[in-house]
Amino acid sequence: MATGTNRQILLVETPKGKLSPQNFSLSEGAIPSPKDGEILVRVKLISLDAANRAWMQGATYRSAVESGTVMAGGSISEVVESKAPGFATGDLVFADTGWQEYAAIPAKAADKVPAMEPMSHLLSVYGIAGLTAYHGLLDVGKPKPGDTVVVSAAAGSVGSIVGQIAKLKGCTVIGIAGGDDKCALLKSELGFDHAINYKTEAVGKALRAAAPKGIDVYFDNVGGDILEACLFNMNNYGRIACCGAVSQYDGAPPAHGPRGIPGLIVVKRLTMQGFILTDFNDKREEALADLQSWVAAGKIKVREDILSGLENTPAALIGLLAGENIGKRMVKVS
Repeated sequence: MATGTNRQILLVETPKGKLSPQNFSLSEGAIPSPKDGEILVRVKLISLDAANRAWMQGATYRSAVESGTVMAGGSISEVVESKAPGFATGDLVFADTGWQEYAAIPAKAADKVPAMEPMSHLLSVYGIAGLTAYHGLLDVGKPKPGDTVVVSAAAGSVGSIVGQIAKLKGCTVIGIAGGDDKCALLKSELGFDHAINYKTEAVGKALRAAAPKGIDVYFDNVGGDILEACLFNMNNYGRIACCGAVSQYDGAPPAHGPRGIPGLIVVKRLTMQGFILTDFNDKREEALADLQSWVAAGKIKVREDILSGLENTPAALIGLLAGENIGKRMVKVS
């Protein structure tokens, strides 16, 4: 039985506007004891995702995070005590442990993962980010060789992998990102054909220049005005994979949504589909095998942004929402 204190980050107040450090507090409690059917885990790496912010607004594909509770979040954790068959001390798992050092969770809510170096790849290219990129692009976007694929938040955890997979599939790839440094990295390191800095360029005009024949697949991570710009440049029978809407998660709601959607979808016969990763659980092993082979061959370069210290998790999420990160952002806890 583990003894000592368990540091936790609580969501003390549901944010009314932009997320701030004042919405969180650092608390200490006792390390929990697992019940029958549970495992006690020590959190190693916490995954930071834009969806963390959306969970504070209300129920999504999971229940909302209530004020006064441990902030929700997925992690790679190590089993320190097991009261469930199939799990032993030292096993690594992925689970929604929340932002804390220890958690007692139902074994059925934990997925065992293999030990590997670097461990961080279990959250990036072989975790939520890589699998979301893989399935969202290939199973929803359905790119064909010669297609033009546009990716928003292209320097982020998901977008950076989407673009590289699209290149592997023989597509012309255009990334939209915030900042000249990110745009330069997309082209020089990750192999994108074009990059658009939405902070300094008119996105619609830049898209027409980079994709004069139009867009076949748009992988949407942001929603809002960038989604609107891409809609107006889609080709007939284009596909839009709706992964997220980070532009609308933090702060005041937008003054208007993307305009022209109903008419454009009809006239251009577009397919616009939202998805979440669990839609593709039956294809997980196939996806992992492909991702592992591409990384081993140097065809996918993995970018990660790792911060240290549980106490820095709120600031790390606020920074992610502001676009500070390149690649997958996570916090090393132990």
